[in-house]
Amino acid sequence: MDSNYTVLARKYRSQDFKSLIGQDVLVKTLTTAINTGRIAHAYIFTGIRGTGKTSTARILAKALNCLSSDGPTANPCGVCENCRAIAAGQHIDVMEIDAASHTGVDNMRDILDTAQYRPTNGRYKVYIIDEVHMLSTSAFNALLKTLEEPPAHVIFILATTEIRKVPVTILSRCQRFDLVRVPVETLKQHFAWIADQEKIELSDAANELLARAADGSVRDGLSLLDQAIAQTGGHIDEQAVMDMLKRADRGVVVNFMETLLSGDTAAALAKVDEIYNNGADLSMLLTDMMEWTHWATRMHPSIHAGEISNLPYTADQREQMRKIDTRVSLNILSRIWQVMVAAVPEMQASSNQKQCFDMLVVRLMHIADMPTVPEILQRQTTVKPTSEPNSNNQPVQTPSTSQPKQVVITNANDLANALQESKEILLYSYYTSNIEVVEISDNVMKYYDRRGDADFAHKMSAWLNDKTGRTWTLERVTESQNTHTITEQKKEELEADPLVASAMDLFSDAEIVGIK
Repeated sequence: MDSNYTVLARKYRSQDFKSLIGQDVLVKTLTTAINTGRIAHAYIFTGIRGTGKTSTARILAKALNCLSSDGPTANPCGVCENCRAIAAGQHIDVMEIDAASHTGVDNMRDILDTAQYRPTNGRYKVYIIDEVHMLSTSAFNALLKTLEEPPAHVIFILATTEIRKVPVTILSRCQRFDLVRVPVETLKQHFAWIADQEKIELSDAANELLARAADGSVRDGLSLLDQAIAQTGGHIDEQAVMDMLKRADRGVVVNFMETLLSGDTAAALAKVDEIYNNGADLSMLLTDMMEWTHWATRMHPSIHAGEISNLPYTADQREQMRKIDTRVSLNILSRIWQVMVAAVPEMQASSNQKQCFDMLVVRLMHIADMPTVPEILQRQTTVKPTSEPNSNNQPVQTPSTSQPKQVVITNANDLANALQESKEILLYSYYTSNIEVVEISDNVMKYYDRRGDADFAHKMSAWLNDKTGRTWTLERVTESQNTHTITEQKKEELEADPLVASAMDLFSDAEIVGIK
């Protein structure tokens, strides 16, 4: 059945640069380029859905082919034959190509073949390739040469939401424009104007909800406004929009977060049951909780971010958030945010969102009690207290000093045992095999070094100073005193042992080659 109704997103689509909202930098750049005659042969527009990429491409095509002037104009008339045909998508020289359905190299060759012919009714042949990132690799390669050096009458306008998927070789041949998210206040003004044109009653609170739900997309916001009009019959208030979006009132969210941060798990779960039974979407509630946590963090006194002008809460709700911030640390807010972010894919994958949300609440109640990493490290390094009696014979907590046990060295064997216990393998091996200890007394060690290692004295004195807590002096004698090294002493002791002697007698050529 035919219908004359046109959805708001199409009815109020931007038809010229003046009506293109929220893209001031783009509009200024393109209008200046057209007015000065510096028109590029290829453009690429990128940004999220609904910000005006295709609309801008059509407006640019109008500006290049408008018949109201002798050349391209930044203010297309919108009423001439070319402007009306381009707006309707019927102009023979302006071809809109959906890359999603024309991905192959053969499709691109057909396009490039027709590009060689001059335009029929316009000044330029304009090729608008929407969602260009969907082209195949071979199609991109086929486009490269023509895109770099197209005929003088050809303009390419590419549009994409996935700029990272477009090859760098394509990007380098185009002037790139990033279309930004449209600000909430700009969307509110636009929706209010449309409501006035449509003779619709739209409350400011409902407009605020719609603008924020649009998330920077004009088309998304107009689709929601269309839906709200259909639902309410033209009298749109805050409650109607909240019912449509299945969102809880922000006052409910603020009260719920206050309950959550109070530490009363039973009360928090009861509040969830109440919100759920009232028909709220728990996924949207989680989104609202994340929004609250973000703004509460921005408002926290430790950050000193100052007054947030676009805070989406009433004066009473802001004051309530400030009171909560005074008793909640920034660390707790940060951890709550991390848990909620991790819960988003869990909620999406769960077959029972209510159960998943209940467990999220329990997790949030306990995450606030966890110590921070600095606190954990401080606890690990804190010295345990010891009790000492004071003058009144009462125990007083004083920090204990956990100093390492001092090594006592009185002879050569003490030194060998201490080196072995401290696992100074290299120093122990050299000492027991090559050093003849002449005398050890009063922190003085006299020795003879059979191999003459110049670093031995430095290494040994440093080790002795550290382990004994005293300053040692090592004196090296120049001649051997015919004393044994530690290894030689142990070998003699083994040879004197009756069991070892019996074993040696069993083998005529047996000898002790090492002692471990």
